[in-house]
Amino acid sequence: MATRQVYTVSRLTREIKELLEMSFPRLWVEGEISNFKRHSSGHLYFTLKDDKAQINCAMWRFRANGLIFQPQDGMQVLVEGEVQVYEKGGYYQLVVHQMQPAGVGALQMAFEQLKKKLHAEGLFDEKFKKPIPQYPERIGVVTSPTGAAIRDIISVITRRFPGVQIILYPVRVQGEGAAEEIARAIREFNEFGDIDVLIVGRGGGSLEDLWAFNEEIVARAIFESRIPVISAVGHEIDFSIADFVADRRAPTPSAAAEMAVKDRLELLGMVKYFEEKLYTTMVKIISQYQDKIAAIQQSYAFRKPEDVIYQKMQRVDELQKNLSTAINHLLEVHQHRLNGFRNHLQALNPEAILQRGYSICYKDGEIVKDVKQLHVLDMVNVRVARGHFLSQVQLIGDGK
Repeated sequence: MATRQVYTVSRLTREIKELLEMSFPRLWVEGEISNFKRHSSGHLYFTLKDDKAQINCAMWRFRANGLIFQPQDGMQVLVEGEVQVYEKGGYYQLVVHQMQPAGVGALQMAFEQLKKKLHAEGLFDEKFKKPIPQYPERIGVVTSPTGAAIRDIISVITRRFPGVQIILYPVRVQGEGAAEEIARAIREFNEFGDIDVLIVGRGGGSLEDLWAFNEEIVARAIFESRIPVISAVGHEIDFSIADFVADRRAPTPSAAAEMAVKDRLELLGMVKYFEEKLYTTMVKIISQYQDKIAAIQQSYAFRKPEDVIYQKMQRVDELQKNLSTAINHLLEVHQHRLNGFRNHLQALNPEAILQRGYSICYKDGEIVKDVKQLHVLDMVNVRVARGHFLSQVQLIGDGK
């Protein structure tokens, strides 16, 4: 018999691995994510599937950290990677180098995901918006020192209200590390404290150019700022996450400068208007008082004040006399009523009845009102007008 070639499992798996991996170069694959898991190590594991098949996928942490959106189950994606065999498990998988949403840009998806997340946390709520001070003395600006935005802001503020102090914190407004610089500038302005309002922004550009203002770190720095923040990112049609979190959104940096300060000439015009209105009002009031004074000067009281005083004194005497008469009359009425009450009480007084010859008979301390209360030989106490005496009942009649 011919000598049989026997493979170990390891050898067979290794040869399959070499054959399979050498047969497929890096390639792009489109499919739907399912069974998505982010391991504690930071690696991503998921299944990519269509209606007929599926393949296991892995994306190592150092590549996953570069994703600007959050993969999730049900998401249709394009991935670029290479086929590898996982010898320990004995199966093949796709090791992903990069991933992007299918049908929508990764930046746009990241924008929508972060917008939805921060909205759910309440960072866009109107109740957290701080008012912009009407007359700021110091304005902090977070932007590029060389861009058109800072030139526009300085030009507008200087023209509208030249006395305002502008403090620039120069930062990168695009590229790697820009978001961290912007967030740090906002925090340091708050630590400095002597700032009335902040303008945070830059000029226009593509979504990629404006991306630093869509980073979560910038959004949270704006939300946590104690200083009111005006967001001025891009042109009027551009919207960023910073716009939604800020206390006010300006369509352009120039518009932000106009929001931050009032027009000095308009204020001077208002002051002039109120000055003229105040003058007219005061002239009118003074004229009215002059008329009142003239009327007083022509009055009888002003021309003969002694007569007025004597007349008032006479009137006081009359009132005093009337008051005395009224009081005496009132006293007489009450005295008459009091006498009537006194006479009535005297008529009801038992003592008065006794004075007229009547007596009161008591038995055992109770007034005898009916002969039925008595018996022959009962001892009774008889009270008369002057004193009392004991008596014994000898005969009881019915009063007829």
